[in-house]
Amino acid sequence: MSANAETVNPQQPANKKKKRKGALIFLAVLFVLIGIAYLIYWFLVLRFYQETDDAYVAGNQVQVMAQVSGSVNKVWFDNTDFVKKGDVLVTLDKTDAQQAVERAQTALATSVRQTHQQMINSKQLQATIELQKTALSQAEADLQRRIPLGASNLIGREELQHARDAVTTAKAQLDVAVQQYNANQAMILNTSLENQPAVKQNAAALRDAWLALQRTEIRSPMDGYVSRRNVQVGSQISTSTPLLAVVPAQGLWVDANFKETQLADVRIGQSATVTSDIYGDDFVYHGKVVGLDMGTGSAFSLLPAQNATGNWIKVVQRLPVRIELDPKETQQRPLRIGLSTLVKVDTTHKDGSMLATSVRQTPAYESNALALDLAPVNQMIADIIHENAGQ
Repeated sequence: MSANAETVNPQQPANKKKKRKGALIFLAVLFVLIGIAYLIYWFLVLRFYQETDDAYVAGNQVQVMAQVSGSVNKVWFDNTDFVKKGDVLVTLDKTDAQQAVERAQTALATSVRQTHQQMINSKQLQATIELQKTALSQAEADLQRRIPLGASNLIGREELQHARDAVTTAKAQLDVAVQQYNANQAMILNTSLENQPAVKQNAAALRDAWLALQRTEIRSPMDGYVSRRNVQVGSQISTSTPLLAVVPAQGLWVDANFKETQLADVRIGQSATVTSDIYGDDFVYHGKVVGLDMGTGSAFSLLPAQNATGNWIKVVQRLPVRIELDPKETQQRPLRIGLSTLVKVDTTHKDGSMLATSVRQTPAYESNALALDLAPVNQMIADIIHENAGQ
């Protein structure tokens, strides 16, 4: 038994070595295959993707300011409130604006009456001209009758001179009447009452006063959420006072700051995926590259680097790349400005350009929420002209 055991035991270490050697060979081959597979996958797929986590959500922040000065008596919304385009955000005291409208109405009525009087005076001056023409004709006729009598010494020289003086006076009075008529016509010409310069000037002043009254209600230019509210009830504000900001929930984008060494193959129009830290990997946003900024962050900083000073250390720069997001996805999972994201850009297709080559044919952003319909004030002006024109 002992002899058999001695003959078997030397074989066991040899078998273990063989098994260990086989396992090592297997692992080595497996790692080599994994490495080869990864290299193939990198060559076929991964090398066409550029990735950065230096990316943040960006969007429009519409700064709301008053168009007229005044005292705040109502603040209708607070931070995080949702507002629609055209909603009144802040109301100013209307007393001064209403007084200005009343003064403008009075000034317009006065100018209409004065201009109408000038137009009536034009007819009166025409009648005066005709009257002076008649007086001149009478004086000339009297003179013609007295000239033969004076030649025959039937009347005195003094009476004849008085007749000549009467003709001269009548001509002068006619000239005065004509010049008065011309001066009056220079003021009114052949223009209708509502188109007279004085009337139009006061009508424009009334429109300005009416617009100032309407603008005491400060409205939202678009749909969004109130943020950074600074205005308080009782504050005296001017047209340069920031009141609050309205941040739209739609139309957001991502500014991805890629290293300059990653941008060789990035083109406008390439597809991108965005993962936000707020939702994690559970939701992936899809978008596309819409543009590359024209300068790095350091170039546009408050104190740009002065690399010509001599104390220079090369630092890899980053360039913002704008990623436009799918609006349906941002509506499904709303984002906030400033959130961190992870961006991957597929650079497989390089057909696009690195810089935009087409010019926009439509506005990038627009809103008609602040436009006012002038029909009410135009009707007010027409009524004032009609009531004071004596028609």
